[in-house]
Amino acid sequence: MKDYNRLRKTLHPGCDRVATQLTALLTACPLSFLYIYDSDCARIASGILRGVCEELAGESTRFRYAFANAVACFTPRLFYDTVLNALSHHTPDWEDGCENWAGTSVEGQRWNESIDTFLHGLRAIAAEAQVGESNGKGKARASVNGAGVGARCKFVLAVERPERLKENMSELIVPLTRLAELSQVDIVTVFVSDVRWEDIRPPSGASPEPLYIDVPVLSKQDVLDTLASYFPPDESSLVNSNIDPDTYNPVFRPLYVHFVATVYSICGPFTHDPHELAYIAAARWPGFIQPILDEHRQRLREYEEYLASRNEDGDADAEDMGPPELVAPTEDARLRLIRLFTPSLTAALEALYPRLTNAADWARTHTPPPNLLTIHPSQVPVAFRAAAAGHADGTDVRGVDDLPRMARFVLVAAFLASTNPPKSDVRMFGRGPEDRKRRRRKGGGPRKGRAGTATKIPQRLLGPISFGLDRLLAILGVLLEENDAETRPSAPQYSVPGEYTDVEISRVAIFAQVMELSSMRLLMRTSPPEKIDNVPTFKCGISYDTALKLAKDVGIPLNSLVWEGIQYGNT
Repeated sequence: MKDYNRLRKTLHPGCDRVATQLTALLTACPLSFLYIYDSDCARIASGILRGVCEELAGESTRFRYAFANAVACFTPRLFYDTVLNALSHHTPDWEDGCENWAGTSVEGQRWNESIDTFLHGLRAIAAEAQVGESNGKGKARASVNGAGVGARCKFVLAVERPERLKENMSELIVPLTRLAELSQVDIVTVFVSDVRWEDIRPPSGASPEPLYIDVPVLSKQDVLDTLASYFPPDESSLVNSNIDPDTYNPVFRPLYVHFVATVYSICGPFTHDPHELAYIAAARWPGFIQPILDEHRQRLREYEEYLASRNEDGDADAEDMGPPELVAPTEDARLRLIRLFTPSLTAALEALYPRLTNAADWARTHTPPPNLLTIHPSQVPVAFRAAAAGHADGTDVRGVDDLPRMARFVLVAAFLASTNPPKSDVRMFGRGPEDRKRRRRKGGGPRKGRAGTATKIPQRLLGPISFGLDRLLAILGVLLEENDAETRPSAPQYSVPGEYTDVEISRVAIFAQVMELSSMRLLMRTSPPEKIDNVPTFKCGISYDTALKLAKDVGIPLNSLVWEGIQYGNT
């Protein structure tokens, strides 16, 4: 328990007592199973434990630790490899084939095949660590009784989100809780979760009762201190190079403290997680400080104009007061900024807390109008709406720029399937002689409705309609056959027209692409995912502008394939 001042700097304020308890338990107590419960945010407890382990590992070479997230390690082999690589200080290298830790295993033996081989791997790492302390295999026995050299190595295995083990790998819970007993290694298993042990405990008392640590709920002041500590100390600490360095100028630190207090007062009733609050603050702070930076740049331009005019008048020898410095806003300006941006904080909470969008796109869309402080208060809401409308144009297009070519075809096919009625597929996508005749428009202009009849609203204004996966694949096949044939590699084995396309749309990669787009919310699944006996149905999640851009990228004439464009002559 040394150098706590340096340790506390890396932890959340208000959690020093938990850090002290963990340090004492991991160093002095014969412990095998520990359960840390944090009802608000398990990431805070995990960060405390990680900080303690890093401190202890830095003080002693006979202390090693491993962190395994049960969400990322969703199979036993992934879990075993993650733990063994971390405890052995082994990092898979691409040049070496990304091999996992092999240790002293004979050729063909693996440590990740079962829980039994995993236990043998733990023993091998413990033996390797003990031999390493003696600086050579020949001196290991002679130095066992030396001054701490050759002593057993202390292991700590921290499992984050252990409640997922019950869903995916329930057979691992009991061995992990009895890991020290089964492996005969000095190891402590630590579960870190926001779920009570009673909800994870295996039946029949197969697991021992852990030692409990309840992380206290952070007070308001602790959360505010944590948020204030995220303010970058200097320009070199900025992670995103696209942010103006003056946004986090040290002169704005007091203003940032007031800003995060406002963020907490608005978002605090819904979440106390400092990470979520910091995410919302990071999205709104650049726009919040932009009016101050606009005023400073205006003063710089006026100063440069003053210098230019003075040089023209021949007064270059006059006393120069220097360029204006960047200063914090006055109290009146601070109160006005908070009053102007408070409604946008509520919008940020509604969009960013459930991750309906990301912070960068939200900040770009909600960039305030230039020279906001010079606008009359009655015109500020109108200026905000105009700026949001201007920045929103094409915002959803930016998110699809990096999609692969096949994904673009799938999205265009999904847009056509959601816009065109199913009965029009034969006329729109049929390629026989009869289909081409039926597809032509008869009249020379748009149809006129009869008196007394309701006007038909275009489907694009009503929203997307659901479509089945088989219909999506059929439309995709037509688009690929007509617009992708020239870019395909040579395939002489497919001699029948359309055979290559049939093979393409039946590949597993197409189905994987559909599921990937569904996870990105570019396609929205409307059928229950647990029912596998029915055809899955989807809706298109992109706008007409996005579909038009994607269609141009792959050379598809979208307007000529939209049923309403053909029907009403909007080609």
